[in-house]
Amino acid sequence: MKEACGKLPVIVFDRGVETDCAVTFINPIGGYGYGAVAADFLVDEVKPKGKILALRISPGVDVLETRWSAAKLAFEKSELDVVDVKFTDGDPAKTKSVVSDAIARHGAIDGVWMDSGATAVAAVEAFEDSGADVPPITGEDQQDFLETWKDKKLTAIAPTYPTFQWRTPVIAALRILKGEQVPKEWKLPQPTVTEDNLDDYLQDGMPPLHYAMCGCQKLPGFPGAWGGKK
Repeated sequence: MKEACGKLPVIVFDRGVETDCAVTFINPIGGYGYGAVAADFLVDEVKPKGKILALRISPGVDVLETRWSAAKLAFEKSELDVVDVKFTDGDPAKTKSVVSDAIARHGAIDGVWMDSGATAVAAVEAFEDSGADVPPITGEDQQDFLETWKDKKLTAIAPTYPTFQWRTPVIAALRILKGEQVPKEWKLPQPTVTEDNLDDYLQDGMPPLHYAMCGCQKLPGFPGAWGGKK
């Protein structure tokens, strides 16, 4: 990295590096914001003493660890009871098993916090399979979750780690080539999908793994080039 900085302008985005020689570092607000938004939602929606199941993908991933650290702090300050913190490996089948076991063990789960929305639909299905109401749940801006949220009228929220950040390094590079200034640290917005704006982000005809924050809606070829239907 440092060697590259000595020869040409370097742009860093998404994750940081252990040097500040880059011309610009582009990233969103980050994992703390994500984790706090999701946890605060449950603190507001779940009654005191409510049982919270925290579902995590895998340990040691920096952005996921920061999400959990923010959520953990919010829960510790609340009157909610985090009864389980379980890793799912991002596997829908394992997620269903973890949720089903938690329901059987604790009698009821009153809220679900997730550090990533990849298996949120599997968690919803596990409650349905158990004959239990789906409690307030956090997900992400993934198409399958947004559709499930709307169709089943869930009490939910979707904090995001916006995938549209791929565009900004391209914009930065073009500006640098033109001799224009770019900010040393370029912070991007990190929108949250809520009940009030769900319809604004839910795009009909997109594949299950499509992310609403793709930043692709106005680009040539959309939606077909992104697997969607017109």
